[in-house]
Amino acid sequence: MAGYRGLKMKRVNWICASLLLVTSSHLVMAQSAIPNTAVLDAEHEKQALQVLLKSERDRILSAAKAMPADKYGFAPSEGEFKGVRTFGRQAKHLAATNYMLAAAALGEQPPADAGDETGPEAIRTKEEILAYLDGSFVRLGEAIDAIGNAKVAVKSSPISPLPAAQTTRLALAVEALIHAFDHYGQMVEYLRMNGVVPPASLP
Repeated sequence: MAGYRGLKMKRVNWICASLLLVTSSHLVMAQSAIPNTAVLDAEHEKQALQVLLKSERDRILSAAKAMPADKYGFAPSEGEFKGVRTFGRQAKHLAATNYMLAAAALGEQPPADAGDETGPEAIRTKEEILAYLDGSFVRLGEAIDAIGNAKVAVKSSPISPLPAAQTTRLALAVEALIHAFDHYGQMVEYLRMNGVVPPASLP
C-alpha cells in the first residue's frame, strides 16, 4: 500500500507539472496571438524564478538537515521499494541534476563528477551532501540570472526530454525546479517514516 501511495503521489506530481507547463505555453502563445500585449519579459521571469528557487532551496535544505546523519542510508524496505535510493542518494541525485541542467543552461558541459545523475562518489557524509546540495542551488541561481542574456549560450542536456531545437534557458530552469520538488516529496516521506516532521510542515 505504501508503495502504491508513493507511486500515486509521484504520478500526481508529474501530472500537475505537465499541466503547469502546458498552461504556461498556452499563455505565451495567447500573448503572441493578441496584438498590443506584452511580450515575454526576461527580467520579470528571472525575478519570479529566483523567488521560487529560494523557497524550494529553503524547504529542501531544511529537510536534508532535519534527517539525522545515521539515517542518510535509510531506504524503505516494506512494499514496492526494491532498489530505491537511500535518503542521502536522493539528495545527491537532486543536486547532481541541478548541476547538470544548470550547466546546459549556461552553455557548458555537464560536470564530470555528476556521473549518471548520481553525484560524486567521494561525497558521502551528511555534511558533504548538504554542501553539495547547497552549491547546486547556487549554480541553478546563476543559470536563472542568465535568462535573457544573449551572450550566454544554451546547450541541450542529455538528461532533459527537451529536443535540442526547443531547449531554452527558461525551460531548463523550470525543469530543474519541477524535478527538485518531485524529490522533495520523496524526502518528506522518508523523514516521516523515521518519525521526523519536515520543518516546512511545522506550525
